[in-house]
Amino acid sequence: MSKLEEKTLHSEEIFTGKVISLHLQDVELPNGKQSKREIIKHPGAVAILAITDDNKIVMVEQYRKALERTIVEIPAGKLEKGEEPALCARRELEEETGYECETLELLTSFYTSPGFADEIVHVFLAKGLTKKENAAALDEDEFVNLEELTLKDAIQYIKEQKIYDAKTAYAVQYLQLQEAIGQK
Repeated sequence: MSKLEEKTLHSEEIFTGKVISLHLQDVELPNGKQSKREIIKHPGAVAILAITDDNKIVMVEQYRKALERTIVEIPAGKLEKGEEPALCARRELEEETGYECETLELLTSFYTSPGFADEIVHVFLAKGLTKKENAAALDEDEFVNLEELTLKDAIQYIKEQKIYDAKTAYAVQYLQLQEAIGQK
């Protein structure tokens, strides 16, 4: 046990929603004192950095209610219970963009907000894209516009805050790094 670890004394689930649940925990701190923690439980998600044969980044524009605005993002979606991240990535890529991919490589996984949530996002690189004739449909509550951007355009979108989320900024920075070290 780490000397920084907080011991859970009591945990109560105070909200269960369609995607997340909220737990209120009483914890014992490393110094022996007690405190409370509000923890969001999330099933995890995938994000797909999909690159076309002409080196465009496939993105979707969608309205994000929590932000009260639209932003441009790499395709992404929530893991279903027991679903393998790679299978979810292929499903989400097809649903959101109509593309299927020849190759899919896990780039990294990261926690989005570890101060209060356990959501982990698995970021995949998809190449060898082809448009599928009868692609899976979007979820009934999901509406997106498809965009294909050059790396230069994506960097400009970050400056303009059209791209404004961590997973997409990570993907763009990954491509910048690959370009800087001469790998594509």
